[in-house]
Amino acid sequence: MEANLRWSLVTAVGPVAWGTNYYVTREFLPADHPLYGAALRALPAGLLLLAACRKLPAGSWWWKSLLLGFLNMGGFFALVYVAAQRLPTSAASTVMATAPLMMMLFAWALISERPGLRRLTGAGLGVAGVSLMLLTGSVPMDALGVAASVAAVTMSSFGYILAKRWSSEVGVLASTAWQLLGGGLLLLPFAAATEGSPPALDGSELLGFGYVTVVATALAFAAWFAGLRRLPAATVGLLGLLNPVTGVLLGTAIAGETLTLQQTCGLLLTLTGIILGRSGGFLTARDEGNSAGSN
Repeated sequence: MEANLRWSLVTAVGPVAWGTNYYVTREFLPADHPLYGAALRALPAGLLLLAACRKLPAGSWWWKSLLLGFLNMGGFFALVYVAAQRLPTSAASTVMATAPLMMMLFAWALISERPGLRRLTGAGLGVAGVSLMLLTGSVPMDALGVAASVAAVTMSSFGYILAKRWSSEVGVLASTAWQLLGGGLLLLPFAAATEGSPPALDGSELLGFGYVTVVATALAFAAWFAGLRRLPAATVGLLGLLNPVTGVLLGTAIAGETLTLQQTCGLLLTLTGIILGRSGGFLTARDEGNSAGSN
C-alpha cells in the first residue's frame, strides 16, 4: 500500500503540472500560434529526456514511438486546438474530464483490467464535480468542437493504455522522450501549413516556454507514464482529474478569480471521486509482484 501511495503521488505531478500550464500559457505564451506552441513544447522536452536516457528507438519502437506520439501528443494537441477554437474552455475541459471512464474501458478491453464499482463511481463523481466547477453558466455548444473534444479524449486514452501495454519493453524516460519527439515532429508540418512562420519570442515568453517544457511537459509526462506503468489505469485516470482542480485553484490563488459555492461543491465532489476511486484501485500483492518482475 505504501508503494501505491508513493506512485500515486509521483503520478499526481503530471496533472498538477498540466493544471499550472493553463495559467502560464494564458499569461506568458503567444496566443496565435497554438500548434507551434505545442511543437516547441514537445520537441525540447523530448530532447531533454533523450539526453537523460541516451537511448534511441530500436526495432518496432520506431513505429510505436510515432504511433504513441501521434495519439498522446501530436494528434491530441491538434484536436485540442480545434476544440479550443470552437468551444468555451469550460465545455472542452468537461468533455476531457471523461478521460478516466475512457481509460477504464480501454484498459478492460486491451489489458484485462476490470474497473470495479468503486472506480466507476469515483469516475462518475469526478465528471460531475468537474462539470460543477467549470459549467457555471449558459455554455454554447458547437458540434464540431464537441466532436474534436471527444476524439481527443478517446485518442489519448487509447494511447495511454497502449503505452501501458508496451511499458515493460523499454524504460519510462526513453519511451516518453520518443513519444514527445515523434509527436512534435508530426506537428511541425501542420503548424507551418496553418500558422506560417514560427513566432518570435521575447524574454518572458522564453521563460514561459522554459517552464512549460521542463515542468509541464518533460517532468509531467515522465511522472504520468511512470505511474501508468505501476498503477491500475483506472487509478491513474482518476488522478488526472487533479488537472482541472489545479487550474481552478491556481486561478483563485494567483489570478484573483472568485471561487463560487457551486465551484467549491464541484471541487469537493471531484476530490471525493479521486479518493473513492483510488481506495478501490490498489494492486494486489500478486499483481505488484508481477509488475515489479516485468520492469
